Amino acid sequence: MSSDRLMRIHSAEFQAMAERVLRVTELTSRLNVLPFEDEEAKAELFEQILGKPLPPRVTIYPPFYTDHGLNLDLAERVFINQNCTFLDYAGIRIGRRTMIGPKVTFITSGHPVDPEERRLYLTGAPIDVAENVWIGAGATILPGVTIGRDAVIAAGAVVADDVPPASLVTGGKATVHRSW
Repeated sequence: MSSDRLMRIHSAEFQAMAERVLRVTELTSRLNVLPFEDEEAKAELFEQILGKPLPPRVTIYPPFYTDHGLNLDLAERVFINQNCTFLDYAGIRIGRRTMIGPKVTFITSGHPVDPEERRLYLTGAPIDVAENVWIGAGATILPGVTIGRDAVIAAGAVVADDVPPASLVTGGKATVHRSW
């Protein structure tokens, strides 16, 4: 996985990423209309989206969304419920035996807070989820977060800070940190 990123919009790197996003959007739109029981076609599309076959005993219920795919690293026995989104450009690693509830969102990219830089750059930081984590429905995991082994993320939680192993985190926290 990569470290924190700062990418200039309108650069060659950004153009390559944008092309990948369009390709993966097309692939996921095809994936999400397949008959549920068509395991062979789903496996083929996941291999194109992720750049490799799904690991053993990974279960993903469509609809499934990702913007890049190649930086999503799933370990064995991961369960992903329906309607989850993985914005994985800066890298997302999901550890063994992790369970992800419906409508969970992982976001590794964003923009600078400064209004002068906001439309000039894309920022990003990887997300790392250890083994045996349970992430409840509708949770949002933000850039740069590490979630420790055996942790539980409550439904609807917004995770902006690292989560220690074997702990429960709940709630959203929207607080004013600075003004301009």
